[in-house]
Amino acid sequence: MKVLAIDPGYARCGVAVVEKNGGREILIYSDCIETSAKADFAARLATVADECTRLMKIHLPDAVAIEKLYFTSNQKTAMRVAEVRGALIQAASNEHIAVFEYGPGEVKSAVASSGRADKQQVAKMLHALLTIENEIRHDDEYDAIAIGVTHLARHR
Repeated sequence: MKVLAIDPGYARCGVAVVEKNGGREILIYSDCIETSAKADFAARLATVADECTRLMKIHLPDAVAIEKLYFTSNQKTAMRVAEVRGALIQAASNEHIAVFEYGPGEVKSAVASSGRADKQQVAKMLHALLTIENEIRHDDEYDAIAIGVTHLARHR
């Protein structure tokens, strides 16, 4: 099984392609899609959706796993991230790929055995579970990898 995992955002959107092969999870690809703060929201949304669609066409995942929205104190940001999620769910639907959603606590629990794990604990466990060859520059990328690992653990 191969999954495109997404930590949705419009400034930075973490993406990862993780595959279960022979009982082991393999990181095929990970990156952070970054958009310019100078661009209007519609352009930023299009950039993220287009890049995720491109990844779907290249990697042909069996599923898309995306983080559920959790509300922060900044409602404007939460609304924008919700719009990004909608565009990404629609993009997966257009490619006939099933979408699965996971909450932050569920992801932390699946990867680090605790729903209260911090970002460093999650990153450390990801390095123990997978071979990560490239340097990870942003937490969003680690989050996407963790979402992918969660999906593979939940859908054996």
